[in-house]
Amino acid sequence: MLSRKIDQTLFDSYSDDIPVFLKKIYAARRVSESQLSLSLSKLLTPNFDQLDKALDLLEQALVDQKNILIVGDFDCDGATASVVAVKSLRMMGAKYVDFLVPNRFEHGYGLSPEIVELAIKDKQPDLIITVDNGIASFDGTKLAKSSGIDVIVTDHHLPGESLPEADAIINPNLKGCEFLSKNLAGVGVCFYLFSALKTHLTHNKYFSKLSIAPPDLRNVLDLVALGTVADVVKLDQNNRILIDQGVKRIQQKICAPGILALLEISNRQAQNLQASDLGFSVAPRLNAAGRLSDISRGIRCLLTDDINDARRYAKELEEFNQKRKQEQTRIQDEAQAIVDAQEVSEGKFSLSLFDPSWHEGIVGIVAGKLKEDYHCPVAVFAKSGDFLKGSIRSIPSVHIKDLLDLIDRQNPNLILKFGGHAMAAGLSIKIEDFWSFKRAFDDAIKAHLGNEIPKMELLTDGSLEAFDISLDNAQLLKDAGPWGQGFEEPIFYGEFELVDQKVVGEKHLKCRLKLESDTQVHNAIAFFQTPLDSQQVEVAYKLSINIWRGNISLQLVVEQINSL
Repeated sequence: MLSRKIDQTLFDSYSDDIPVFLKKIYAARRVSESQLSLSLSKLLTPNFDQLDKALDLLEQALVDQKNILIVGDFDCDGATASVVAVKSLRMMGAKYVDFLVPNRFEHGYGLSPEIVELAIKDKQPDLIITVDNGIASFDGTKLAKSSGIDVIVTDHHLPGESLPEADAIINPNLKGCEFLSKNLAGVGVCFYLFSALKTHLTHNKYFSKLSIAPPDLRNVLDLVALGTVADVVKLDQNNRILIDQGVKRIQQKICAPGILALLEISNRQAQNLQASDLGFSVAPRLNAAGRLSDISRGIRCLLTDDINDARRYAKELEEFNQKRKQEQTRIQDEAQAIVDAQEVSEGKFSLSLFDPSWHEGIVGIVAGKLKEDYHCPVAVFAKSGDFLKGSIRSIPSVHIKDLLDLIDRQNPNLILKFGGHAMAAGLSIKIEDFWSFKRAFDDAIKAHLGNEIPKMELLTDGSLEAFDISLDNAQLLKDAGPWGQGFEEPIFYGEFELVDQKVVGEKHLKCRLKLESDTQVHNAIAFFQTPLDSQQVEVAYKLSINIWRGNISLQLVVEQINSL
């Protein structure tokens, strides 16, 4: 285990009202005191490239009551972005606004020609707004434009060398875009567009002319928080503000009934909600619909203002989630069997796996699990018609979108299409090219890493003295969140005596731990952990608050436990 290094200059710069316990944690994350503020007033201003074009187009669409269609993506980020767009436009007086989400099995990803044809047939849009997609939708955008439909692309995925010929593209990652945070999720980009539109319309006296109350867009921050957490983007100050403000609204139940219904069905209490609960409890239930069927049920769950409707949708989503879990377990077991059967020399730099029976909506989760287990980039493929569709999950030292760019240049026609981020990507290849891709993928990663096998090191915030392992400090950490990628929740380590242990829920280890230098015994939980045969253990853990039947107590959540 490696300990984070504290930036002493930053540590010394913090004001005295920050507890020393937190100063160390902040200084180890290189965060200045000004970056700790989570006030809405600290949000960056929306100075996106091409924003003026988009605002003029949207204003005209509202004034003329044009038919506006939101085309989303089939994951939680795309679903929440779709709902933010529909709700915002309706609050601004749009009467004809609808959404359409591609079915991953029929239409593929993004604004494809197939989805444009369906849109023309069923929705007759005058304006299409993509959310969480579109930056690589060249053919679909061209078809829409040639059919007389205006197109605004809002996306956060990394653009390629060329751009689709849309009327306006809002993406913080566009070359030359001056928006300072490049880490917005798709729903964050969408929120910024409509925040800017509200300002633009107010300035043009649109609301007063039509006697419409200017919308309070804080009312969609619950959705922004959910989509941002779900997409596991880097938590810079701007994203932390969006999440924190949204979580606070959910805690007060000032949020979409669909979020409350999904919390209910996952046995989570809104008032005790943490940002991580959105990622572990709410998002998977929404994603399950998009993975196995159609995310539109999830969108309707989040759109409805009726709690009873929301509960009905949530029940459907829970059924999808249970099916997803069963399918995921099967594919994970089969993927693990393939890995176990490989030569020991294989799979150190990457894993590429395929089975014709695997479900294309599930392979991304399996890739993520294997990536965590083996600490290398993992590509898992499923059969999709006459092709293979793959999901890749990567490690911090390998920017996977850039790597796929390189492979594509070095191996023309090997990859049919691809897109993604630094840590995750999707791609399509021919069935007969699987082994060629596997070799090219591994060779590219070896070259990128200089033939050095990536090491799996748990980064911690060091050991704690006995008096620091306290409920007060667990509360301090809870209040200092949201934590996530780029602003990681603190993990500590120490040598403990394993006082007792028992298996709960068939696969988790509930135990009690006593620091060697202390008499205090602490309750702990280690998920997916088998019993140990040693009383002396080294433990990496998080400080957590356990609420059970009204009782509040400290609990150590074990990240890693090894016999000494």
